[in-house]
Amino acid sequence: MLGREQGWVRELARKFNTNSVLFSMDLSRKNITELARELRRNPTPSEKLFWELVRKRRFKGLRFIRQKPFVHTQSGIKRYFYIADFYCAEHKLIVEIDGKVHDYQKDYDRQRTIVLENLGLKVIRFKNEELVNEKLVFEKIMEAIS
Repeated sequence: MLGREQGWVRELARKFNTNSVLFSMDLSRKNITELARELRRNPTPSEKLFWELVRKRRFKGLRFIRQKPFVHTQSGIKRYFYIADFYCAEHKLIVEIDGKVHDYQKDYDRQRTIVLENLGLKVIRFKNEELVNEKLVFEKIMEAIS
């Protein structure tokens, strides 16, 4: 079940001939990059808000990038990957912004977090509603990188 703000995801799923772009897919490197670019062009309102808080090193001089793909398994030419909402390479920190769709995919999110942590990454999640409290968001980020 997708929220109204992410209805374009269905279009992407059809474009890449898969049931959902919310799950790991077997795509070429070129298609993975194209998918990440499409996600950057169509951010949710919450992703836009977070991006305004951290872009251009606005938070503690840290560089965040949007929609970063992480290949977690590769078998021959097949690549299985996740795309993180935001990533800070300096601290190997992934920040996920969870909209309503995540209420229906908690098991998937847990599995995804485990896979990403096994790659040596830290994952923190914010619900859309939490973003209105910038101080809390920044405190959680600082706690994660300490």
